[in-house]
Amino acid sequence: MTIPSHVIEMLKKVRGRFAAEPIAQRMLPSDAEFTTLRPQRNATQASVDKYWARLHRPASQADQDALADPLTMANPDQFSANIENFIGTVKVPVGIIGPLRISGLNANGDFHVPMATTEAALVASYARGAYAATKSGGITAALLYEGVIRTPAFVFDNLFNAGLFVEWVVSEIDALKAAAEGTTRHGKLVSVEPIVDNNVVFLICRYTTGDAAGQNMVTIATNALCEDIAARCTVPMKAWYIEGNFSGDKKASFLGLVTGRGRKVSATVTLSGEVVEKTLGTSVQAMLDYAQVANLGSHLSGQLGAQAHFANGLAALYIATGQDAACVAESAIGITRMEARGDDLFCSVTLPNILVGSVGGGTSLPSQSAGLNILGLKGEGQASALAEVAAAVCLCGEISIVAAISAGHFTRAHENLARHR
Repeated sequence: MTIPSHVIEMLKKVRGRFAAEPIAQRMLPSDAEFTTLRPQRNATQASVDKYWARLHRPASQADQDALADPLTMANPDQFSANIENFIGTVKVPVGIIGPLRISGLNANGDFHVPMATTEAALVASYARGAYAATKSGGITAALLYEGVIRTPAFVFDNLFNAGLFVEWVVSEIDALKAAAEGTTRHGKLVSVEPIVDNNVVFLICRYTTGDAAGQNMVTIATNALCEDIAARCTVPMKAWYIEGNFSGDKKASFLGLVTGRGRKVSATVTLSGEVVEKTLGTSVQAMLDYAQVANLGSHLSGQLGAQAHFANGLAALYIATGQDAACVAESAIGITRMEARGDDLFCSVTLPNILVGSVGGGTSLPSQSAGLNILGLKGEGQASALAEVAAAVCLCGEISIVAAISAGHFTRAHENLARHR
């Protein structure tokens, strides 16, 4: 058997590091004394100063001033609901794209979209896609379905008892629904689907969550449902867990791709051939040719869905508007399509897992609240529109990157905007 050369080189480097005795000793477990940080849930000037007193050996006063700046420290308690052991805030550069014209089921109008990122060229690329889409009449978007899921797991001695448990759940579904919904004013349990694997049963509990992203909401509701089951179920149970790692929470999954785990949105625009040539600097046929190759690459590499870079746009929008950035892991799956429409180019995206909220979570923090206000989508009644904006932003990114690569401009743009400016 032949060992790949890069493995051999890696082993040489590792062996070189371990050749010296101090390195080998340093890698051993240590029982040296340490003092832990005392946990602090409510942020105050005193608690922040106490933490920084510990940090000043590796960090400097300038570092403290950068994170615990005067604006942040004017009211540190405003962050207490969102973080523990608070020491300050990180400032991520925010750019703006737009106007992005959307004719949606919920989002209607010209939107200026804030995007927070440290990646040069990203905002410029999305802005170009937004300009092309708006110049072609705008993007049509529609929220198709919504339902945030939590999947508790129940363990039994055998398959027979697992079957009896499913039968019991079906017979008690109204009471279980009441138990779950009793924990929230806004969440509604819309379905419970049992999945049996021998002696283990997963319950796919799907909720609508109003204008919140709903991650905490569905956890608390499902816990109430599970406690009601544990208290009343007549089938002997070995154990239950609030999440059986089946839901796809913060993970890309086939379940999320097929059934969704948030808000499912489709967005589409037909770019005129003139816009493709004059604005994007390429041709419809060139974009179609590259899209075909990119689609093949998606399939051969085993992607969940087929798209270019949903994660870029979603991460930037999520950070700017106070969403849970870790949800990009599951939100950034879906399908991008490009097809000829005469001399024009039909472009669409479908994202089944957009997890956003216009209330709750980080949406009330000062900077993130400002981001939502720029969009005009802060507060109750705006989450569905925000989901449609998120899908439209992703479509802009797909248009721009496919155009850039098909025209051979991708590397030059990154050199000019990310390296040489």
